[in-house]
Amino acid sequence: MSKKLSKFPFVFLVIIALLTIIHPSLPSGLYKNTYNNADVAWMLSAVALVLIMTPGLAFFYGGMVNKKNVISTMLQTFICMAIITVLWVVFGFSLAFGDSIGGIIGNPTTYFMMNHVIEGKPWPLAPTIPFILFAIYQLKFAIITPALITGAFAERIRFISYCLFICLFFIVIYAPLAHSAWHPDGLLFKFGVLDFAGGTVVHMSAGWAALASALYLKKRSEPNHNPARVTYVLLGTGLLWFGWIGFNGGSAYSAGTLAAIALANTMTASAAAALAWIFFDSYKGKKPSAMGTCIGAVVGLVAITPAAGFVSISHSLIIGVVAAVISNLVVDWRTRTSIDDTLDVFPCHGVGGMVGMLLTGVFAHQSINPANTTGNGLIFGETHLFLVHLVAMICVSAFSFFGSLLLLKVTDMITPLRVSKEEEEVGLDISQHGERL
Repeated sequence: MSKKLSKFPFVFLVIIALLTIIHPSLPSGLYKNTYNNADVAWMLSAVALVLIMTPGLAFFYGGMVNKKNVISTMLQTFICMAIITVLWVVFGFSLAFGDSIGGIIGNPTTYFMMNHVIEGKPWPLAPTIPFILFAIYQLKFAIITPALITGAFAERIRFISYCLFICLFFIVIYAPLAHSAWHPDGLLFKFGVLDFAGGTVVHMSAGWAALASALYLKKRSEPNHNPARVTYVLLGTGLLWFGWIGFNGGSAYSAGTLAAIALANTMTASAAAALAWIFFDSYKGKKPSAMGTCIGAVVGLVAITPAAGFVSISHSLIIGVVAAVISNLVVDWRTRTSIDDTLDVFPCHGVGGMVGMLLTGVFAHQSINPANTTGNGLIFGETHLFLVHLVAMICVSAFSFFGSLLLLKVTDMITPLRVSKEEEEVGLDISQHGERL
């Protein structure tokens, strides 16, 4: 089956070309609306900011692996920009934001081949920007989510198998979660879950998929390694931090106060988490490292993501510190187990996302964002929002973990997931791509 699969990319491109000819997305007439030019300009900038996070993630992960696997690890992240974009245009946007089917998934025909998007009415939750701009902004979130998973099975997965897995993950895991959390008719949205910029949809789904991947693919032949380029990690962290301003700030869909609050919370939580990580390392007798600083900063960015537009700046400090300490402890726990999550995606993204989700239920206040109709957080004497997030966290975790395990098994049945021992020893750069650093 794997030999037949090697012909699939060419067949896939031919099918897409035929669909484009048969079903062109020509506008019947642009929607007549006076958009807010400031909002449009900010969201165009936010699209670029979020996109640069994916190359940033490539450097972040690429610097952490063995030198013989740098190119393969970075390419696994980069290729998401190509694969997910094509899926998004054909039917992915419809799955996430099309007419709701039971609050679980969108109708794949609603915006098939992006029809009715260029001339479409603005998205109800983003009324001051063109619908096409909303669609392309959301695409960037869809791109980076499967890319986050790559750190868990780095240095031991076949490239073609990986490409198939992320297609399945996008369709079966990401799209339903995006629809449920961000569509007005979605189950999580109606349940009252607050996910400002993707703590649930992006980081929890990727984190639990990472844990499932690490368990399924088992340990590498050489689990111990030295990072190839710590300077790459620093560069990647800088690009991620820079891009996260658009990731969280852009989720306000306007160039107003809410975007500024989200931006400020993003900066604050990440800074607090970076410091908390290296201070906690020092408390445990470790030297404050560049790697630790970078990991802490990213954990803070992850944790503030669901809360960025719902909490105060002072509370974002607490979120950053708490997330860094808990993730640090989970990393220590993971190293004592047989779980080979190569770059600790689950402790950082999965756990960071869950901490952020729960602390949103603790610190959110309706005065920050009137769109919060669920209620105030636990610290303000209300329990409803926290309980909603607790239940949703359990459900999303189970769905993402067991769904990903199933997809890994399906992928493995179609084409083997793991490289051979010999290919792993040579390194994936050579064995998968015929290139070297």
